[in-house]
Amino acid sequence: MTAPRPDKPAKPRVWVTRAEPGASRTAARLRDMGLEPLVHPLLAVEHLKPALPDLDRFAALAFTSANGVAAFAALTPRRDRPVFAVGETTAQAARQAGFVAVRSADGDLTALARLIAAELNDAVLLAPLAETPAGDLSAALEAAGARNITVEILSAYRTTHTPLIPPVCDAVLIHSPRAGEALASCMTQPAAVICACISDAAATPLVALGLTPAVSERPDEATLLATLKAALGKRDTPV
Repeated sequence: MTAPRPDKPAKPRVWVTRAEPGASRTAARLRDMGLEPLVHPLLAVEHLKPALPDLDRFAALAFTSANGVAAFAALTPRRDRPVFAVGETTAQAARQAGFVAVRSADGDLTALARLIAAELNDAVLLAPLAETPAGDLSAALEAAGARNITVEILSAYRTTHTPLIPPVCDAVLIHSPRAGEALASCMTQPAAVICACISDAAATPLVALGLTPAVSERPDEATLLATLKAALGKRDTPV
């Protein structure tokens, strides 16, 4: 007689790997979707305290993440420089921090460079980024045909891996390439879980392990969560 299969949880368990405070916001969205979030960040964010240049030299600020916004906002009360943000989540973080002239590229680093190139020329930008940036904004601007735009990088924060044992889950959310690298480093073998990634770059380390992640069509959380929901809906067997 075949032993009965254990009941699977009433709610799919979704591992949230992003750093706080974003992890808690994502967890709240997952609960609203009827899912069970497991908040175990793979990354920790540390704000740095670099010497701040004279902001009057810069035509605008360029942010590639909400972490960059938070780290820069902690360095100065000034909010008078125009802001170019990589996507709506980053743009919203800038508005909440008090910046009033905020433009969103609604995309990735390439989209951000194209927006800046279309709006500015003969200008100097300040880009508060991670200590080790995930992409090269200067190269992206050059590829976008920017006209005499110089980017000065301000190392405003660093991200570090948080060693942990992966929790038992049905799916895992990857919000960044660095989180994808961190997940790949802690997986000893490909796991039978759904991996939903915010971009191709975030998925690349997992593809190298032989996984086939579900990749968001747009690099924003709303689309990522829709991608997760669709992937969970296609699952035929319990994980």
